[in-house]
Amino acid sequence: MTSSLDLSAQHPSRAVGSLLFVGNATVLLRLGSFTVLTDPNFLHRGERAYLGYGLSSRRLVDPAISLDSLPPLDAVVLSHLHGDHFDRRAKKGLDRAVPIVTTRHAARRLGRWGFRAAEGLRQWTSWEARRGTEVLRVSSVPGQHGPEVVHRLLPPVMGSIVDLERDGRRVFRLYVTGDTLCRPWLGEIAERYPGIDAALVHLGGTRILGVLLTMDEHQGADLVEMIGPSIVYPIHNDDYPVQKTPRRAFLEETSRRRIGGVRPVERGETVTLSSAVSDAL
Repeated sequence: MTSSLDLSAQHPSRAVGSLLFVGNATVLLRLGSFTVLTDPNFLHRGERAYLGYGLSSRRLVDPAISLDSLPPLDAVVLSHLHGDHFDRRAKKGLDRAVPIVTTRHAARRLGRWGFRAAEGLRQWTSWEARRGTEVLRVSSVPGQHGPEVVHRLLPPVMGSIVDLERDGRRVFRLYVTGDTLCRPWLGEIAERYPGIDAALVHLGGTRILGVLLTMDEHQGADLVEMIGPSIVYPIHNDDYPVQKTPRRAFLEETSRRRIGGVRPVERGETVTLSSAVSDAL
């Protein structure tokens, strides 16, 4: 760690914003002066999310808030274009001018739908927004949505590193896994982006036709051990029947391995996001 990350003198509380869990992989982030939404899924209970190839899954629970109750957004971070991450309500109701930071595949489709500010990122590249002395940066990192042969048939997926900088210094780093399985090469994320303060970990052990497409409790714990975030928020657990592994299993597995910092968050709950920077720096 470097002295450039020492915020304790100027920011004693080290609070940088908040996280509101809407449901599934949808989270409303307030980071400094920026407001960011992840993977907008606002289908109501009983409505179907379409997953391609004629497959769908019926939502089991309502989102915590409605799409029309969202505040003005500075960006949407979209891991991939599946119906449980960007649904028909989002397609109809989101502001067409809001930047959507996503894969190149999704950006092309979104552009055809009229989202003129959709930004498709190549792996390891970034998008930035600036406001005064603050910078919001979203960087695309790898993900693999299922075994190799199945992954090639699904929409490309990305994980994201979301950084908040203030006065030229990083004050917060968030890792959003996206819908991925744990693979050894994901360890490069921690090498390129050390000091991850928090992670939104997409779990659920999603299975379609018997094939595992998102991390179960064992893979989720493996990834957390590999990446080493200070705080872990398990999401994408139980909104759809295709999600076969409950959050409880992940909590039990991380407890068994004595992995610290796991923080369950309920739908509609807002938690404070803080920098994990040591006061000793």
